[in-house]
Amino acid sequence: MKRVVSISLGSSKRNKQSRATILGEQFSIKRIGVDGDMAEFARKFAELDGKVDALGVGGADLYLWIDRKRYAFRQILKLVSGAKKTPVVDGSGLKHTLERKLIHTLNESGEVEFAKERVFLTMAVDRAGMAKALSEVCPNVVYGDIMFGLGLPLRLRSYRSIRMVGSLLLPVITRLPFEWFYPTGKKQESRKPKCAWAFNEATVICGDWHYIRRHCPDRMDGKTIITNTLRKADLEFLKKAGARRAITSTPNIEGESFGTNVMEGVLVALLGKRPEELTQEDYEETLKRLDWKPNVFEL
Repeated sequence: MKRVVSISLGSSKRNKQSRATILGEQFSIKRIGVDGDMAEFARKFAELDGKVDALGVGGADLYLWIDRKRYAFRQILKLVSGAKKTPVVDGSGLKHTLERKLIHTLNESGEVEFAKERVFLTMAVDRAGMAKALSEVCPNVVYGDIMFGLGLPLRLRSYRSIRMVGSLLLPVITRLPFEWFYPTGKKQESRKPKCAWAFNEATVICGDWHYIRRHCPDRMDGKTIITNTLRKADLEFLKKAGARRAITSTPNIEGESFGTNVMEGVLVALLGKRPEELTQEDYEETLKRLDWKPNVFEL
């Protein structure tokens, strides 16, 4: 049996362990939250090194991307450096492929008619594939990178603006403490509504679930949420908020979805390659074999 473990800076209340059969292989898939404890986070990567088939970075990013150029969060790279033997992934490879494919699949099937929608993507640099795909199919997209990255209530309305702002700011941002930009530990459980107008004017809200849950208004009546890592409690939260439906890119395992870092770990374990050896073609070919489809939760 292959083992994939996601070690997350997020809350331990979201811990989960499941088994699944994927392309004929038996998998044990586990999520371990360390409640924002950076020392424990680093210790877990060193402790599990060589004992599992892949390690996922949860509740954090190793890299932020603009097109094919990546910027490394130095703090996170240092924390995971104790894993010398086991491949370490953060889900960014899947975000470039699976999430881009997700947007085009939804558009082509008519599940979401993006030409008629107003889309709000919380952070484009965290979801470069999704951001690029949205720019190709939807004429009305607002990117929230300035709102949530810098705390300024400014809309970015084009992927070109993401390229410009990202190339200026990412070299600086990725040298700073990660927790300045992303909720970790108990912060993931708390709510801090922000820029409600951006959520309210959109019909489709895309992006990282923790950003969405932490900052969205109490009511999201009739809206479509495109994200991942939704647990049963998250679906209940969206239902109470009046959302119409939730769509996730990662597979439904035991009624819930795991993060992209977990599923990228599955791909790495299946292919027997290190993440730096994988090409975009490797991801796309394997996704085709897996025949993964968007999961639509009607609320």
